[in-house]
Amino acid sequence: MSAIPLPQIGAQPAERGDAARNRALLLDAAALLVAERGVDAVTMDAVACRAGVGKGTVFRRFGSRAGLMQALLDHTERELQHAFMFGPPPLGPGAPPIDRLVAFGRARIAMVEVQGDVLRAAENAPEFRFGGPARSLSIAHVINLLRAAGVEGDLELLASALLAPLEASLVLYQVRDLAMTPERLADGWENLARRVTRC
Repeated sequence: MSAIPLPQIGAQPAERGDAARNRALLLDAAALLVAERGVDAVTMDAVACRAGVGKGTVFRRFGSRAGLMQALLDHTERELQHAFMFGPPPLGPGAPPIDRLVAFGRARIAMVEVQGDVLRAAENAPEFRFGGPARSLSIAHVINLLRAAGVEGDLELLASALLAPLEASLVLYQVRDLAMTPERLADGWENLARRVTRC
């Protein structure tokens, strides 16, 4: 059976070089602020200050704080998508399917460390909770890896079960409230993935 085509998320019209650089600068500034202060403390003023631009530039680019948060999530997801579709192994092509699956889980847990509050906000939004583009892409990718590893059964349900421990809300709870380290979570997820694939 052939692989499921992976959808591209966050597709946007082509931007001028300076506009694309400006957008990346603002999103990087927002990501650093989220990591340092948490998502609730990130304002358009703070992003403008961190990026060294006027507040109007941030509003013109994203429209609102909600637009900035959605763009930040898309930016983060596109980076992960590019890494597992085109990057070096083991996350990218060229490694055995189980190694790629393990690398994917570890990458998502690492992503939650930096973008957890943004990811959690998106996961809890009704339009993204179970059917958003990022989740659809992750499901398709994990199904493809399970199939390539020779796993049998209902691959869609198995993929959903494997992705459940990677949800930002759970990972943040385990790290912040239960004092579990990201390394412990990543090792536990690898153990689960290897048991499912019997590798």
